[in-house]
Amino acid sequence: MELQGTAPADALRFQVLGPVQAWRGDEPLALGSPQQQAVLAALLLNRGRPVTTDDLVDGIWGDRTPPQAVAALRTYISRLRSVIEPNRAVRKPAEILVSVSDGYALRIPDGSLDLAAFESRVARAADARADGDFRTSHESLLAALALWRGRPLPGIPGPYAETQRTRLSERQLTVAEERCATALEVGLHAEVVSELSALAAAHPLRERLRELLMLALYRCGRQAESLGVYADTRKLLIDELGVEPGSGLAAMHARILAGDPALMPAVAAAVPLADEEPSAFVPPAQLPADVSDFSGRSKIVSELRDVLRGGSGQAVVVTSLAGIGGVGKTTLAVHVAHRLRPDFPDGQLYVDLRGAGATPADPAVVLGDFLHALGATDAPDSLDQRSALYRSLLADKRMLILLDNARDARQLTPLIPGVSGNAVMVTSRSRLAEIPGAHLVDIEELSPDEALALFSAIVGHDRVAAEPAAALAVVTACGFLPLAVRIAAARLASRPRWSVSDLARRLADQRNRLQELQLGNLAVETTIGLGYAQLQPDEARAFRLLSVVDSPDLPLPAVAALLGTDEQTAEDLAEALVEANMLECFTPGRYRYHDLLRLFAQRQNEKLGDTGTQQDALSRLLDLLLASLQNAARVIEPEDVLTELLHTPVAPGLSLTDSASAWEWLRTELSLVLSAVERAVREPVELLRPGVDLVLVLRALVEDPTLGRRIGEALRTAAANAQQYEDTDALARIHYALGHLQQMAGELAEAESSLRQSLALQDPLDCTHFRASVANELAVVLILAGRPAEALPFYQQAHEISRSLGAAIGEARLLANMARAYVGLDRHEEAVDSARAAVATARTSGNTPCLGDTLYQLGVVLRATGSTAEAAEVLREAHQLFQSQQYRFWEGYSLARLAACLVDEAQYSEAAAAAGESLSIAQEIDAAYCQGLANAALGEALLELGQPARGLACLQEAHSVFSRLGVPEAQPVRDLIAVQEHTEPFSPPAP
Repeated sequence: MELQGTAPADALRFQVLGPVQAWRGDEPLALGSPQQQAVLAALLLNRGRPVTTDDLVDGIWGDRTPPQAVAALRTYISRLRSVIEPNRAVRKPAEILVSVSDGYALRIPDGSLDLAAFESRVARAADARADGDFRTSHESLLAALALWRGRPLPGIPGPYAETQRTRLSERQLTVAEERCATALEVGLHAEVVSELSALAAAHPLRERLRELLMLALYRCGRQAESLGVYADTRKLLIDELGVEPGSGLAAMHARILAGDPALMPAVAAAVPLADEEPSAFVPPAQLPADVSDFSGRSKIVSELRDVLRGGSGQAVVVTSLAGIGGVGKTTLAVHVAHRLRPDFPDGQLYVDLRGAGATPADPAVVLGDFLHALGATDAPDSLDQRSALYRSLLADKRMLILLDNARDARQLTPLIPGVSGNAVMVTSRSRLAEIPGAHLVDIEELSPDEALALFSAIVGHDRVAAEPAAALAVVTACGFLPLAVRIAAARLASRPRWSVSDLARRLADQRNRLQELQLGNLAVETTIGLGYAQLQPDEARAFRLLSVVDSPDLPLPAVAALLGTDEQTAEDLAEALVEANMLECFTPGRYRYHDLLRLFAQRQNEKLGDTGTQQDALSRLLDLLLASLQNAARVIEPEDVLTELLHTPVAPGLSLTDSASAWEWLRTELSLVLSAVERAVREPVELLRPGVDLVLVLRALVEDPTLGRRIGEALRTAAANAQQYEDTDALARIHYALGHLQQMAGELAEAESSLRQSLALQDPLDCTHFRASVANELAVVLILAGRPAEALPFYQQAHEISRSLGAAIGEARLLANMARAYVGLDRHEEAVDSARAAVATARTSGNTPCLGDTLYQLGVVLRATGSTAEAAEVLREAHQLFQSQQYRFWEGYSLARLAACLVDEAQYSEAAAAAGESLSIAQEIDAAYCQGLANAALGEALLELGQPARGLACLQEAHSVFSRLGVPEAQPVRDLIAVQEHTEPFSPPAP
């Protein structure tokens, strides 16, 4: 911290223009709790004036004053004295923190407080301006603003601190505004454009900032942009406040339209007279103002400070910050540069190289400006000569050069000094790995906590604290991108009648999100568009086409399919997008968008209107996924026959040679498959059909109820689409898939309806695997509903079809399922024989999933027919198979059935353990029927283990689940509950 005057080595220094801090010499002082810091802040901000006890208490606690507030205040004062005046007890008091009547005062020299130094420099700037010395005024304002270290008083509680935060932030903004105005007086219009743009975006209704920005842009030859600022501002004022722009802004608009020559800068500094000594070199201080609400990035800030302060031998330290547009590279670089100013006493140079725009800055012109700032009166003509002179002037200096928004290494090379002592910080959308020895830093989006901190700093902590979930939804919709968060927060801050939830609802609509994320002349879409405009045509096409599906990420084979190229070409294009920070690659061979970049890419597809190209890309991807899914099914369930598909893929698909690789591919690409399905079901029938096929094959492999809602929504969309196209084959398969999902969710009536619709859409004489699958699924639903007599004919129909088609695996599963129907009809011998035959067929086939399924059914049948010990052994084997295949759904069911067997065998501790594990799995995957089975077994086991309260609670929960599902297991559980409650067993009234 820079303060006026020369102070003793052990002098006290205090800071309030940022976090509250204090030092004795260079040693930081521990200031205690936030409340204790609030006391110190109140005393410092009163600048030696006494503050009463009541005022301090009210300022810290407000309406929530604790009973012992005065005592706590005295404790804080005592602790502060011990920190500020550690030797007070052994020598005459220094009279720093003193008691004054009914209060306290802190008496320190003005030079010890950063706020006093700030106001002194501002006053000096005002005097210089009054004398017409704009250059001195500008330098004084720069020096004043350099004292700020972020948002004032962060983390300090109480209404007084909140009021002072607002006052000090407004004061900083006013001075920053005056500094920009003074910079325009001395011809620094190009240097302040970026700062004015940021300030105007953060304070959209502050007309003076917009007026200065218009003038700066006009002087830079950017007349159209200048007039655009006025148009945007006028629209904003009318929309938000219902007023026209004020006289100052309107007059600036009129003068620009008229081409008023007085708007152009006057000739800069006069040439000294012959008998005058040239003025001493004034170190340039060209950094834009630091933002007061900088949040997070502490690790990167520390890393950059360490690197830039260092240096190795004779090499110039160069750091390159790369990231997507709007990620906050410039804000971060400026913030770090301000914190490093004391380390570079010879000054700081800054330039916006406009690398993301259509007209990047010419290095020769930039060098001319730098040479002028370094005191050179005449700049050579050629780029090489200017670069050589630039390096010579910096050879014995220690300067920091911030090269913002660079396009490429060619633009940068002439601007890098030649010897150590100087340091260069570069920001760019591209990774500038070709700069020798550069320290490369990738700047990513903020963490959720950092994004919330930034949002709160702009909107106000009270508004965010009142709606924390909505605030998190807002910053999540912003993709944690600082620019998007800042725009969203600024929009909310300028609309006091909006709630945070109002903004969250507006941003929830993905189609309009980019439109919502704009304010004045600042827009996320415009920022992203600058990077998009730099892409080569084939790169731009790739950028658009990879957004056809909303997958979290894309593997290289999917990239190649979407682009219609071989994998090498696809990788080259994807890596070019990564280098341009338009795509991300966190794992070799896998690529992903930032959420807002994907929305931008999709919007470009909409603008082009080339639906044919997008549909071709989607068709190639669906082909790849369906073929690969078939390959996975063949190795996971060998000899099983897949249901007849609606679409025959042309692509061979990925080579999956064993079940381990197939399961790994399925787990890794499940989100991609679902994303492709969700897009396909909205498309014409040519794409709808492979999308439906994907669901059917996936359903046969992945028994995961947690996917039910997502797949169900896709299937309902598909049903409406298939109905429109009158595609009965697709509609039959959609109803079948819906019925399966409904069955897994325990919605038995809905499942029965869907499956009967599927059968009705098929020819009754069809002898297909698909018809057998539907008949089998309907029978399963009827068994669960306690209607075995109705189920058996459907099982038999499916069994006859499978036998005629030679589908051994399907026949084995149907034999096992039929056994359940025989049990329900008290045909026990047939039930056991059918189930054993199913297991024998499955063992012969070597199909592990089929063997697990048939063993499970045999275990259920054996318990129902009284062979509980054998049933337990069979179910243990089934559980091991399901566990090895990571079939969580069937793991839960096999454990629940095993627990029931163990209860029958009086192995109550083992039963409770198995039931507890089953219940945990069932809750994890939201399998209601399994939860009922597990609770029923656990309840019985706990009753026998002498835990009647817990046992009864489990039984009641089981009864609740079974009753809700409408399954017959509800009655025996209700009878058990009645016995425990010493009441008559419940009997429903006769119909």
